[in-house]
Amino acid sequence: MPTSPPLTGQVALVTGGTRGIGRAVAAFLLDAGLRVVLTGTNRELAEATAAQLREETPTDARAHGVSCDVTDDASVAGLADFVRHRCGRLDVLVNNAGIGIYRPTPELPLEDFRRVVETNLIGVFRVTKALLPLLLDAAATADNDTPSGATIVNIGSLAGRHPFRGGAAYNASKFGLVGLTEAMMLDLRDAGVRVTTVMPGSVATGFAGRSADDGTEWKLSPEDVAEAVLGVVLQRSQALASRIELRPSRPPGKRPADWRLPKQT
Repeated sequence: MPTSPPLTGQVALVTGGTRGIGRAVAAFLLDAGLRVVLTGTNRELAEATAAQLREETPTDARAHGVSCDVTDDASVAGLADFVRHRCGRLDVLVNNAGIGIYRPTPELPLEDFRRVVETNLIGVFRVTKALLPLLLDAAATADNDTPSGATIVNIGSLAGRHPFRGGAAYNASKFGLVGLTEAMMLDLRDAGVRVTTVMPGSVATGFAGRSADDGTEWKLSPEDVAEAVLGVVLQRSQALASRIELRPSRPPGKRPADWRLPKQT
């Protein structure tokens, strides 16, 4: 994990932070000196993950695990109350919580379509709306010569630009997330809140029931995505990377094994 300038005194919230990309993002932000609140739908797992991260981080890390269902108004309101009263501020919001259900359109139940969109798209809007007052407060006191200030990073996917078979629900949610994020960016940048979407390709996690070990030799790692998120946070507050697309550098099946660049003459 890279050594980063400390951001002591700043607070980050990472939804879906108990595993995969969310856990890696929480770890990187802790290592950079932020206080981190991470969420999961299971309270015991969220608290256990926070405890593990406190043990793993060499700095005087402060991590909190909180139960939150991003599809439930009352649950998100409770999360906002926790951040407000326990931390007193919020500088970085990473909307990472998401699910994947992949079925061909004729076999995709309406309830599954609704569940994916409710989590991956509406959940991002719900959490952002609830935490936005704290982010606006942070933006009002930001210094252009220092990192962060007030930053929202939405974890999207290249599936937000490239549809695939069986992806009707997931593609719809991620295409929508791209539009939501870019509109939010335009709405909030004059107030000093930067909004970015990070769109990774294939990542070696256990997402959607897949094995975390499948394709680890070529897929992105959760840490690759976390490093991109940290890079956004560490930019001076006057800089804005509105979209980051992150791909595996050498995916299989894209060229013959004996492919070579032509020699220069």
